Parts: sequence; structure tokens; C-alpha cells
Amino acid sequence: MDLLSTIEAFPRVTPLEGLDRAWKWNLNPVLHFAGALTGDGTRLFQTNQRGRHDESLARAALAFARDHEKQLIGEGRFISHADGFRFPGYTFDAVAAAVPDVHGHHKAQNPGLTALTYIVFPAYACEFSGRETLVEAEARYTKMLHPAEIGREAVPFVKMSFDNPRTGGGSTNPGRALTYPRILLQELPQLENSPGGFVEYENREGKVWHIEWAGSWVLSGESGRREMSLEEVLSFAERSLR
Repeated sequence: MDLLSTIEAFPRVTPLEGLDRAWKWNLNPVLHFAGALTGDGTRLFQTNQRGRHDESLARAALAFARDHEKQLIGEGRFISHADGFRFPGYTFDAVAAAVPDVHGHHKAQNPGLTALTYIVFPAYACEFSGRETLVEAEARYTKMLHPAEIGREAVPFVKMSFDNPRTGGGSTNPGRALTYPRILLQELPQLENSPGGFVEYENREGKVWHIEWAGSWVLSGESGRREMSLEEVLSFAERSLR
């Protein structure tokens, strides 16, 4: 495939000012796209924005991705990130990249382009473990992170299992599974007066904590076992995901 001519044939495509070998295009007033070739010109970094649009942010993310190309697409991860991104007016601290098997863009109109495209987006370092399976990377990209929304807040990486005999709630999957931080924080107060109940969770660094009710909330982890108040355990959980 002649990647350059393929991109230049996109509808309504124009050069992206301020970045060489880069373009912008849109399909409608809501969806905005920008892309830049990788350093060797053989692949496309593409960034998507839905709704709120900021061309300067897109250009900065693409430039950062090109500067961190090896880290983003050279290490064999399904979804990866490079720390250190900053842009005025936003709290993002990283740029992430999703591989073709995860994002699936261009499959309908130009399937040959899919394999050459990596979707990059402004992100937060706390959202990635570096150990995501293909299924987990797809879930993060397509359902949990909303990468095309530039006004989004961080969704820290967390995997969790739980059981609560008092409420009847509990995990149905084997082992810990991806969830949202808000679910973890919702389940911790529910452990009160639930002997035998527990919440176990894993953060992006692979650290695991087990919390149960024994007249108070009891936290077990790498630092041992200790009793905590509800406020303390909620605060600890929030900090451990950042």
C-alpha cells in the first residue's frame, strides 16, 4: 500500500499545520481526525476527537507519539503509553497507543490501512498496567476510557473480585477482572456487618490488597494486616490507584 497517497485521498483531508507529514480530516461536524506518519513513514499515528475539538492538542499528541514511537508501538503491547505529556488547559500526563487488533479503524472503507494504523490519544499514566491482554485492551479502549473525548477524566486501572454474603453481591468471573474505581469505592462500605465478605483489588503496578470485615475494615497487603476506618480504607484505595 502507498500510505501517503492513501491518506491524501481521504475526503476533506488537508495538511496539519505545524507538523510535517501530518494531516487532518473530518467526516461530519462531530468527528474530527488527524494523523501523522511514523518516523520511517511506514505506519500512521491517528488521533480521533468526538464532540469537543482541539486541533492544537491533536497536533501535540501526534508529535509526542512520533518522539516516543519505540515506546508506544515497538514493545509488543496491545495498548501502551508514554509518560511525560503535558499540554496547557488539560490534565493529561501521557499519550497512549492502541494496536490495530484493538481499535479496528478503517476496516469498513479501507481494511488494508487498518494494519498500518495506531490510534494515539492523550491519556493518564494511571490508566495502564502494561500487562493488558488483548481482551482487556479492547475493553479499556472501546468501553472504559472514551479516548476520543478530550474533556474526559482519568479512569485508573483496577481489577477486582468481591463477595458479600449480606447483600448477595459478588463476582461471577474467576479471579480479578477489570472494573471502574467507582465500583471498588461503592463496594467497600457494603462490607460493614458482612462477616466472610471481602473485596480484593489489583492496581496498575500489580499490587494486590484484600479487605474484609472483622468488626472494622481490615486491609491486608504487602505491608501486612491492619484495621482501618471506612474513611481510611476509602482514602487508601483512591491513593493506591494513582
